[in-house]
Amino acid sequence: MPEYKYIFGPVPSRRLGRSLGVDLVPLKTCTYDCIYCQVGITTDKTITRKEYVPTREVLKELREILEHIIPPDYITLSGSGEPTLHSKLGEIIKAIKEITHIPVAVLTNGSLLWMPEVRNDLKEADLVIPSLDVGDQELFQKVNRPHPNIGFEQMIQGLIDFCGEYEGEIWLEVLLLRDITDKPEDVQKIAELGKKLNPHKIQINTATRPSAVPFSKPVTWERLQELKGIFGDKSEIIVSPKSTQDKKSNLVNTNDILSMLHRRPCSLLDVAQGLCISEDATAAALKEMLRQNLIEEEMVQDTIYYKALAKS
Repeated sequence: MPEYKYIFGPVPSRRLGRSLGVDLVPLKTCTYDCIYCQVGITTDKTITRKEYVPTREVLKELREILEHIIPPDYITLSGSGEPTLHSKLGEIIKAIKEITHIPVAVLTNGSLLWMPEVRNDLKEADLVIPSLDVGDQELFQKVNRPHPNIGFEQMIQGLIDFCGEYEGEIWLEVLLLRDITDKPEDVQKIAELGKKLNPHKIQINTATRPSAVPFSKPVTWERLQELKGIFGDKSEIIVSPKSTQDKKSNLVNTNDILSMLHRRPCSLLDVAQGLCISEDATAAALKEMLRQNLIEEEMVQDTIYYKALAKS
């Protein structure tokens, strides 16, 4: 298959099975500069909405790749930054639904939901997964490091408005960090806001991949289990990807693996599940790519993650 500029994967998703990613903003264009971000430090922190990447080219690539791959479980608007910054987000979602019956998910930090036009753009999506990592202004500044024109109360009101208007599925993601946001009193604040939002699910996460700053440490499984009870019956812990494919191939395309690893660090299992190739074939390919200095490895919580090296 050709190498695509705006479409990546399918990649393994902890929540969505095999997810075909659509990248709508350049690396790393975002409204936040979260300390736990697996993509890295934000280089363009903005709230300006515009057509960051050409809509026509995005849809052209999507049509092409869908002709060559096993249908994914979701087409997911996510990637290298905040997708709601793309001013033609709504047009893209509508066009995708004309191309395919595969459900459309949007992963968003929720920072721009105070804008009516953003809420309107998202209304055609099947699933929206916004984030809520903190329960007050102080931790908002420490953890999410937002654009100066985004206030905590403003962000929360946007979430409340969206959850009251949107007719699709909403899964609220809460990412907790050890010794930063995992104190019971801080978690209680998030949980109280979660009750106001009343999403279909509250998904508790932690930093399992290499983060933007070294002091972003994962919360242990045991600790997550303790904190889960604060969020109530709708909560669930998500800690590992899942595969929805039984058939595994031994055919490996190095460019496909590099495309995944340029987007985010992945474990061997992530790569194998995302590309539907056997673990043995994946291990052999990663070993050869390490030998060729195409990738590097890093140990996090007893798991090796692979990252693509920058092109010289």
